[in-house]
Amino acid sequence: MKTLTIFTPAYNRAHTLGRTYESLLRQTCDDFEWLIVDDGSKDSTKELVEGWMQEGKISIRYIYQQNQGMHGAHNTAYRNIDTELNTCIDSDDYIPDDAVETIVNFWKANGSDKYAGIIGLDCTENGNIIGTSFPKEMKETTLSGFYAKGGKGDKKLVYRTEVIKQYPEYPIFEGEKYVGLAYKYMLIDQDYSLLTLNKPLVVVEYQQDGSSMNMYRQYWNNPKGFAFYRKTEMVTTQSFIRRFKVCIHYVSSSFIAKNHTFIKESPCKFLTFCAIPFGFCLYKYIKRQVAKNKLFKI
Repeated sequence: MKTLTIFTPAYNRAHTLGRTYESLLRQTCDDFEWLIVDDGSKDSTKELVEGWMQEGKISIRYIYQQNQGMHGAHNTAYRNIDTELNTCIDSDDYIPDDAVETIVNFWKANGSDKYAGIIGLDCTENGNIIGTSFPKEMKETTLSGFYAKGGKGDKKLVYRTEVIKQYPEYPIFEGEKYVGLAYKYMLIDQDYSLLTLNKPLVVVEYQQDGSSMNMYRQYWNNPKGFAFYRKTEMVTTQSFIRRFKVCIHYVSSSFIAKNHTFIKESPCKFLTFCAIPFGFCLYKYIKRQVAKNKLFKI
């Protein structure tokens, strides 16, 4: 059995997926398999992947499902992964030629049941690190702990499959397609730390149709998913200031969802009540931005 599964959620990304594939072909270590979860693509993704599978150059598994959003694709991936480690490489990203070798060797030298996995770096195509690297003295950290200490930028997570499966799946809300992936990561942070690896494990390019570029639309179209996520963050964050900000966002999402019982459902009822004026203002602001940019769900 391979050590690592690289999984890629794909939705109408036939135009970018080839770059991911080519980077996997260049790997200096073949101790991995590629799992593609096609989240209801209507382009030529299926035919493209089937052609690669026929080539037989690397181990590929392909799963098609009706569109559920990124978090639904992650649910499907985790159900079908049986290697020791796994990591997600988005369909518009690719990995350095030695990424698999770096991950596998580092884990075999340093990994244990104490750790949830590895946290490495993201970089741009010209080699610039996204955000900040890890301080030399930081040999392990939680994801939330890294950001609490001033860390910045997206980071690449490599999880033990045994660990990721211990925690609940992302919920699917009817009519919505987004729940923050960090929901699971926040839960894992309560029980495990991650080994830090100060090397780029992925090369990223943010697409105009990616979720990171359309947050106002995401807020408006997926309020139940965001409210769920915020309730989890309320009880996992160690910062009072952050908890209050989360309550503001929770109130905003609840207004968008027309949920009149949001205070009762909140794990921080008093703080949520105090956040209502600010949350209402945020709700009105998001509504104006969505209307101005015509981002309402079609």
